[in-house]
Amino acid sequence: MKKIFFFLMVLIHFGGTLLAQDVSFKGSAPSAVAVGQQFRLSYSINSDAKDLRVPELSDFEVLMGPSVSSSKSMSYSAGQTRTVISNTYTYILMGKSEGTFTIPAASIKVGNSEYKSNPLTVKVLPQDKSGAAAQGGAQEQGGDVSSETKAASDEDVFVRMHISKNSVYENEGFLVTFKLYSLYDVTALENLKFPDFDGFIAQEIDLLQERQMELDSYNGRNYRSFVLKQTVLYPQRSGKISLESGKYDIVIRIRSQQKGRNIFDVFDTYSNVKKSLTTSTTSINVKPLPSGKPASFNGAVGQYSMSSSISTTDTKANESVTVKLVLSGNGNIKLLKNPELNFPNDFEIYDPQVNLSLKTNASGVSGSKTIEYLTIPRHAGDFEIPAVEFSYFDINSGSYKTLKSDAYKLHVAKGTGENTASSAVFSGSSNKEDVKFLGKDIHYVKTKNISFSQKGQFFFGSLTYWLFYIVPLVLFVFFFFYYRKQVKENSNIALLRTKKANKVASKRLKNAGVLLKSGNKEAFYDETLKAVWGYLSDKLNIPLANLTKDNVDVELNNYGVSQELLDKFRYILDNCEFARYAPSSDAHEMDKVFESALDAIDKMENTIKKINIQ
Repeated sequence: MKKIFFFLMVLIHFGGTLLAQDVSFKGSAPSAVAVGQQFRLSYSINSDAKDLRVPELSDFEVLMGPSVSSSKSMSYSAGQTRTVISNTYTYILMGKSEGTFTIPAASIKVGNSEYKSNPLTVKVLPQDKSGAAAQGGAQEQGGDVSSETKAASDEDVFVRMHISKNSVYENEGFLVTFKLYSLYDVTALENLKFPDFDGFIAQEIDLLQERQMELDSYNGRNYRSFVLKQTVLYPQRSGKISLESGKYDIVIRIRSQQKGRNIFDVFDTYSNVKKSLTTSTTSINVKPLPSGKPASFNGAVGQYSMSSSISTTDTKANESVTVKLVLSGNGNIKLLKNPELNFPNDFEIYDPQVNLSLKTNASGVSGSKTIEYLTIPRHAGDFEIPAVEFSYFDINSGSYKTLKSDAYKLHVAKGTGENTASSAVFSGSSNKEDVKFLGKDIHYVKTKNISFSQKGQFFFGSLTYWLFYIVPLVLFVFFFFYYRKQVKENSNIALLRTKKANKVASKRLKNAGVLLKSGNKEAFYDETLKAVWGYLSDKLNIPLANLTKDNVDVELNNYGVSQELLDKFRYILDNCEFARYAPSSDAHEMDKVFESALDAIDKMENTIKKINIQ
């Protein structure tokens, strides 16, 4: 009986462990392929399964499949047994014709339950007209950087600025995408200088989780494309607004064939080529908003909805009441002006509290803006808080629309201490007096701590009297000359930038330290790189656009900087530029780069102080 009981307990334990595992059934395929190109369609499940049913694949030619691969492992930790099962079903397909095709969900059975996978979308591109396909990733690492760019023309690798709309209204958002197209492997991205977007308010889209190479067709050729930056722009004035060109330095790997000692000895070699790319200037036609704007219109453009609520409709005098408005929709919500809420005259009104919940993606900025209006009725009675109006220009209909909240009836009962001569109410708001006295017709007459002066003692002609004239005069002369000195120093832009270089760099490195602790690798290296480049630009008085590693070495030598410090600056710049695009980075290396940046700037400041003393 003991053996049977033990066996049942083990069976229940293992069965509970297996049942507790969530079943995951997923399909995967490349997002884009070319006509005639083979690709894999895979379905994976983390459990023993049977009866796989794949939808009809009439849009593709099935070359092979399904091939099945399985694995199972067990681990025991902290008194629990964990079983990991993986089954993968793979098909080899080939695109037959150009177009965008959807592969419906597949189904599979686990026990008596049926599970479905995610549907997939595959874009089949036309065959490359030039007969050349984008070079794959099988090229070997290595190779010296070459300055020769003849092997890669502007049609082989380029950056394109794609604009979703060329004609928009004021404050209407549109998407700008900077995309790299290349027939070669891109090994590094350097000195990416995007336009400044003058005349627009920019909301950048976070691409940290979306950056990946994909196949894309442009002008009849199939490129490996990569999104560098996506930004939603909101024009702030009407007319034609230009988007200036940008400049981007990249390093690509080019393959070439070389012959050996005999005609049959042919082998491939690879060289890294550095190339500078630019985007062309373009302009956006910004249309003014039509006439007939409602009185409650404050520049909102997009699609919005509004809801309102009140904390209570039955309260007492000197107790707070909160009215909440929530504006939701798609548009430049961050810059929306707060609607004006008209409270009764006897109500004490406080600054509204605003909370934003926003999301920026390719379709624009969406989310909500919550505004809480706090007020305190000071007297008893029945009051009405009128409805508030919010107007916006609807892009879809091309007309103005007005939203209206509810009006609220508020009953205020008599509060404790109301209408007394010296009643006081505490207020928790930081921008109001802490204590409000009500009914202050007669002030209290002070009778204690009264001082008297002897007859004949007057303030006029005393020492204190003359000090009231002399001290302000001395202070005026002092601040006059001090102000002139500050104006003279501020007029010297180069001197001002040099003085503030360390302060600006320290602020950026402080932000980099926060990113380091959070483990945000790419943002950390980007912020550290900006801090060091900005510091060198300000300290050496060289515009950032003209700053290179070579002229930095020359200028630092002129300052008498040691070779050790030169090597340290070079180490920081090289590691930051490389690590931003590396697939992974050691946390220890990030700490080392951060400490090196702090030490290098500190030693640079000490070196300059010694030179100034000498």
